[in-house]
Amino acid sequence: MAKTITIPGYDPQKCELRSFIDRVADKWSLMIISLLANSPDEKARFSDLKKSIPGISQRMLTTTLRNLERDGLVNREVFAEVPPRVEYQLTKLGKNLKVPVGQLMAWIEGNWGTIKKSREKFDLKASRS
Repeated sequence: MAKTITIPGYDPQKCELRSFIDRVADKWSLMIISLLANSPDEKARFSDLKKSIPGISQRMLTTTLRNLERDGLVNREVFAEVPPRVEYQLTKLGKNLKVPVGQLMAWIEGNWGTIKKSREKFDLKASRS
């Protein structure tokens, strides 16, 4: 008989927790939060973020930043210049994510070799099947 596993504070009928996890753990958000956390004054221009994230399109960066802004993690400031300058900065809430995101990034970095070996072993086994 299957057991139901629960997460403290999580109501599967409401799914708020899931929607936030989906947002923060998407392909680009953690990287953007980490970059902003490590930028001078914890802020960066749009163009600098774009240059720092290989493979992200301008549209995807815009969408991800808007979503982070919507969730209250990032502030957007537009400067009336020619050409326009836009800077993004972590909010107080976003700064509170620095520690857990930093720990996750450090964990990934510390375990990357093991993860790669596991992937290679899995792929080799799958290719023989």
